[in-house]
Amino acid sequence: MVLLVFVDLDPQLTALGALGGFFALRTGVPPRGPLPTLARAYARPRADTPEEVYGDPMTFRVGKVAKSIGAPEARVAASVAQQGLAARFWSIALGSAVVHGQLPDLDPGLLRWDPDAGAPDDLWLAEVRARPVTELDEVVRAGHLVPLSAALRDRYRVSPGLLWGNAGSALAGAVRQLDRWALGHGRPEAGERARTLAAGLFAHPDLAGTLDPRTLRRRSCCLYYRVPGGGVCGDCCFDRAPRPAPGRS
Repeated sequence: MVLLVFVDLDPQLTALGALGGFFALRTGVPPRGPLPTLARAYARPRADTPEEVYGDPMTFRVGKVAKSIGAPEARVAASVAQQGLAARFWSIALGSAVVHGQLPDLDPGLLRWDPDAGAPDDLWLAEVRARPVTELDEVVRAGHLVPLSAALRDRYRVSPGLLWGNAGSALAGAVRQLDRWALGHGRPEAGERARTLAAGLFAHPDLAGTLDPRTLRRRSCCLYYRVPGGGVCGDCCFDRAPRPAPGRS
């Protein structure tokens, strides 16, 4: 019998920060002033908002990532940006499920994002409202990854398989980090809970088949190998970086 010990969901979500940088979620008003919500970032760009600092937040973020890593094309930067956000969403939700036995409501209209920040992505929750762990898929996959994927496909023509592969890889990464934390803090039941929750999430058709179940290597590539000096990731479907097609740099 596994004994699960939970800590109540606190108004500042301070316990999440102890799990690592990707798990931290700040609350209240950012010191830099109002930031765009993720609902705004997922929406189609509007021409009637010239007063917004970032214009289209998603385009701004992809441009920043492209410049930072020297991406040779926008879809590479879009892939890296999406995987960073996916890692944040899964980490926050799984971490809260393991520590609190509840989720914070990550409604895109409540969650503010600084597209000009570094990594991990800077996220601020306007209001802490609890949701049951049974809604984890609804909160993350349906609430964020589906509209995020749609926004990036619309702007950059990134393939759905690549984006869901990124999401699957990010989910597996969050579970590994939680497992390390659980073992290091004498909480093996927490790691077991994270793995059990992830197995349920991977059963959804969007995520099923994104990783090899035996090796956890992904079945698609995030394109990071196309970044100068990037190479392949630890869970890449390739053993070595593919050679560019003739005529492509």
